[in-house]
This record gives sequence, structure tokens and C-alpha cells, in this order.
Amino acid sequence: MKNELSARKHPRLKSYDYSQNGYYHVTICTQSKLPILSQVGRGLAPAAELTLTTIGKIVENQLLDLPNRFPGITIDKYVIMPTHIHVIIVIGCSAAGASPRPTLSDVVRVFKPMSTRLCNQDDNVTGRQIWQASFYDEIIRDERMYQNIWKYIDENPAKWAEDCYYAR
Repeated sequence: MKNELSARKHPRLKSYDYSQNGYYHVTICTQSKLPILSQVGRGLAPAAELTLTTIGKIVENQLLDLPNRFPGITIDKYVIMPTHIHVIIVIGCSAAGASPRPTLSDVVRVFKPMSTRLCNQDDNVTGRQIWQASFYDEIIRDERMYQNIWKYIDENPAKWAEDCYYAR
């Protein structure tokens, strides 16, 4: 019987420098895919109303604060779904003084525990995990891919009801 951890695929490209300038599509899922970040209401097609929960508002604030923590980082586009977030993160050419540019993992590594800590403080709980252990990423390689991901993020709330796992 294989150890479950040893069977996991490493999610990042081994030979890719994730600190280099570029556009990255990142998806971060909640722990156990719990729908704690927002609620999706029915809207006129193709729109759907997205209402952030208190946790979702804290997550949004922390997401939008990342450029203050990492000069050269831009949050280009995002959506906060009930069980996950999609975000296009741009890593630009700035570095913080003598510090090297952050990698994509560095950015996520700061975002997840900070947002978790603030959510737990707000709810007066300890030890609650908000996020799954890892995250998914795509390196956006050209304008066509960028436009497709932008559209995917825009349409994600409207497609929520079609998701067979969450459709109720």
C-alpha cells in the first residue's frame, strides 16, 4: 500500500522560475470544499449574484492587500466562489530592496495563513483550517489564454448551479 503523500503529484513545474515576470491563474480551495466564502444567487443569465460571507470579505481584503505586502505583485482579476477563489496574479519586475522577487508560492504562502488567522480571530476560534494544503496554478502564456481565463473567471458564478458536486 502506497503512502498517500508519496502518491501526490507535485503541482508546480519543476524547471519553471515562478518568480519571473508573468501572469498566473491561481485557484485556492477551501478545506474539505466547504462553502464558506460566498453565496451564489440566481441572476439573469449570464450573470449571477455573488454575496460574500464574513469570511469571504476577510479573504477579499487580504487578497487585495497582497500588492502592499509584495511590491510588484498585481491582482488583475478574481472571483470568490463559495468553495474556492480564482485569481490572476501578475508578478512584475519590482523587488523589495535587496530581497529577491517573491515566487508565486511565496505569495500564496503569505495569503493563506494571514487570511485564516484573521477569519479565526473574527469568529473567536482557534485551529480552524480555511484552506486546502496546496493550490492550483496555470502559467498564462499568451493573450488568447489570458482572455479565456478572464472569461472563465467572469462566468464562474453563473455556472455554479451547473456544478454537479454543488447543484442542489
